[in-house]
Amino acid sequence: MDGSPNQPNDRAQHNGLVGVGAVLVFDGEGGMKRYEPSEISPVVPPRGFKLVVGNSKAPDFKLWLREELGDFNSGLLTTPTSRARCTVMDDQALVMLRVVRPGAAPHDVGRQFLSVWIERSRVIIASELNILDFLGLSKWEHAAHAPVSAADLIVRLALRATDRLEPLIEMLGDRLDEVEETLITHRTEKAQDNLEYLRRTLISFRRFVWPQRDALTTLEVEDLSFFSDRDRLRLRDAAMRTARIGDELQALSERAVLVHEEIVDDRAEQMNRTMLLLAAVTVVFSPLTLISGMLGMNVSGIPLSEYGGAFWIVCAALVTLAGGLVWWMRKSHLF
Repeated sequence: MDGSPNQPNDRAQHNGLVGVGAVLVFDGEGGMKRYEPSEISPVVPPRGFKLVVGNSKAPDFKLWLREELGDFNSGLLTTPTSRARCTVMDDQALVMLRVVRPGAAPHDVGRQFLSVWIERSRVIIASELNILDFLGLSKWEHAAHAPVSAADLIVRLALRATDRLEPLIEMLGDRLDEVEETLITHRTEKAQDNLEYLRRTLISFRRFVWPQRDALTTLEVEDLSFFSDRDRLRLRDAAMRTARIGDELQALSERAVLVHEEIVDDRAEQMNRTMLLLAAVTVVFSPLTLISGMLGMNVSGIPLSEYGGAFWIVCAALVTLAGGLVWWMRKSHLF
């Protein structure tokens, strides 16, 4: 061990995960070309725009951002945050989108963000995510399917971020179904544990979804000159899909509340049955205890005290009395 830091592999460098990892120039007609950051700054076509992708924690990328955007804006772009948001300044915008990692489970909704600086002819993305794979760069390189404007790129980012939420909603719904099935089989303790875990996940997920919907809605309604009517319509679609996911989460939360109430009712019913059984036993044995106690007093004058078969007579009388009490309670539907 020489103590030297580990060098990033070629894949990490190619995917833009190291420093200023990638510079892509779009011609505005569906074409795209990639440049290395060390090359001379490429010329952007009049109808095109440039995308710069970098690791938000890389010191050299932070230095580049400070030189390009200034201390304040670069700080906004790289400072860790916990909520999605959209801030518009003149004809520029800063958008923070929270993205679920590929293959993430519902309890791990992801804490990775896309910090996006948007201008008419330039987009800067600061993130620890593999942005080029997230955007589907390989598809763009082999066909004229690349975004035609900065607004088109942001819309695609928003739609892809929303697409990654859909499978998790289905998984949460399936888990709630499993809790209900567990409750049907009267395994209340297991159902209660699973339900508490699921409700915490739903609460965390809702805190994740609603701010993202607000961020997309803000970007849609703001007066950015390079957003066309089509771009705003697609942004509205992304916001509405995010809102629909939020509504589904709300519906799942309400179902979880109903399941919780069902568990509480089931436990209360079990308690009532137990208390009813104890009450029935008390009703039956209280008079028997009273009679046997009176006959057991050590005083003179106890009936049948001189008779040899008195014990069996008393036992038969007590059994008959107990049977009569049980018959009366059953007939009265007391239990």
